[in-house]
Amino acid sequence: MTGGGDLIRPEVRRALYRWREVLAGLGLLAVGFWLAGLGGPFWIAAGALIGLAGLAVSVGGLRRLRFARGVGAPGVVQVVEGQVAYFGPEDGGFVALDDVTALGLARGASGPEWVLEQPGQPPLCVPVSADGAEALYDVFAALPGIDMQALTAALDAPPEAGKRMLWRRAHPAALT
Repeated sequence: MTGGGDLIRPEVRRALYRWREVLAGLGLLAVGFWLAGLGGPFWIAAGALIGLAGLAVSVGGLRRLRFARGVGAPGVVQVVEGQVAYFGPEDGGFVALDDVTALGLARGASGPEWVLEQPGQPPLCVPVSADGAEALYDVFAALPGIDMQALTAALDAPPEAGKRMLWRRAHPAALT
């Protein structure tokens, strides 16, 4: 018997971690079905509410899972209080979500890159597969009027030459 070994293989642990949100939602859904199966109006209502919450968590997890591309590009993405920061080996920068006027997808040296445009500054180019880039799903979902299905479809499509515009702010925020 070897000492100090983990019971779960590293590749299984990574897969479980990647699918954690979907699995948690499915667990809630199962608890909801179990409660509803107890019978009675209270348990059926409680089971339905918990089941719906589990379904919502699972669907959100599946969408984030499709958005995540794994780590393969250099650099690290951080999202803190509505501000996106990219720290790359040669470039990087910051952009506040309220200042973003356009979002595009371009082909970069290390694969596809998100291009976040802001007035008076050069665009921030963030590789899709940079470490932490999966956090951009929630950032992009907060942009007014964005079509997240079109955004995910653009990721799945073969890369195009040039920049593909995915979203543009209807009226840029006024400076006060």
